[in-house]
Amino acid sequence: MTKIIANENIPYVKEIFCHLGEVKCVPGRSMDKEMVREADVLLVRSVTQVGRELLDGTSVGFVGTATIGTDHIDREYLAKNSIGFADAAGSNANSVAEYVITAILAVAQPSRMELKGKSMGIIGVGNIGSKVEKYAQAMGLHVLPNDPPLQRQTGDVRFVPLGKALEADIVSLHVPLSRSGPDATYHLIDEEKLNKLKGDTVLINTSRGAVVETQALKIALKARTLGPVVLDVWENEPDIDVELLDEVSIATAHIAGYSLDGKVNGVAMLYHALCRFLQVSDTLKVNDLLPAPPVPEIELDTEKFSEQELLGKAFTGIYDIRQDDRELRAITDQPAEKRGQFFDQLRKNYPIRREARNTRIKLNPPQPQLARKLAQLGFRI
Repeated sequence: MTKIIANENIPYVKEIFCHLGEVKCVPGRSMDKEMVREADVLLVRSVTQVGRELLDGTSVGFVGTATIGTDHIDREYLAKNSIGFADAAGSNANSVAEYVITAILAVAQPSRMELKGKSMGIIGVGNIGSKVEKYAQAMGLHVLPNDPPLQRQTGDVRFVPLGKALEADIVSLHVPLSRSGPDATYHLIDEEKLNKLKGDTVLINTSRGAVVETQALKIALKARTLGPVVLDVWENEPDIDVELLDEVSIATAHIAGYSLDGKVNGVAMLYHALCRFLQVSDTLKVNDLLPAPPVPEIELDTEKFSEQELLGKAFTGIYDIRQDDRELRAITDQPAEKRGQFFDQLRKNYPIRREARNTRIKLNPPQPQLARKLAQLGFRI
């Protein structure tokens, strides 16, 4: 029987993979060679480094990561050793995009920042960045996309240089983490780049923590040379910098892509890939496992609030980003040596969050223009 070792934080992993073999769920950070030695299949998330140190001398023949990023996987090693591989690229793109729009609406509210007509620099326009671009345009934002590799590949003239994208009112980061080559992104946003941002720029990072230089960001925030900063990712996770945490406007525990829809999409992609690898029938309908949405309908009073306020109420109605912010800030109440464990527990025990497509919006009275915008942002009307 096929032996499968899986990260315990992968939702429905036993239910989905049990008919393909024996599934054992373990904490992702504790996976070591002894634990996976007899495994045929390894299913991981980003907290597990997969390469020679973990796999040499084991029987692992297939590795799947339920994540869109693969910087924790030594793909060259897997290829050299004929180990099958699958990732979940694109699986949680919509989850992250909805998080970004929710964050923008949330930071705009206290200052009454009018979003329509503002500019948004999107750094990295892959699966997630392109979805963010679509929603930003639906919000009435003027998008400045930057993606040098994609620009070289496509020759698309709509892309702008990084410096131009950094001139935007809102800057959102959606690049993979890479430390070498012409498109290296490690500390891409450093002191020099931060100094190019306007004093009220909204900066959002949902990519990888090390894309932004922590010390430079702390200096900029303490000097009040930046507008609101939203961080979902941190350098040195799970041991995050609590000084930086104190300075940012919204802080969350690397959960932007953690909608249940996105997570299950990722597991489904690994399931289909493993079925192909094992050459077995692919029969399970993974989405049938999803529960009914907790918020099936939201009614909005269109006479009392502005369009932007109504959009904020719609997104807050399905996801309270401020609650995630409060949950993470409680990390400062923990002893320093327990903060990493606290961060991981927030991710492991993350509550069910569903995406906009699961919720119907009722506008009272009807407002056709707002209805079209909400539909473009994923809601059912």
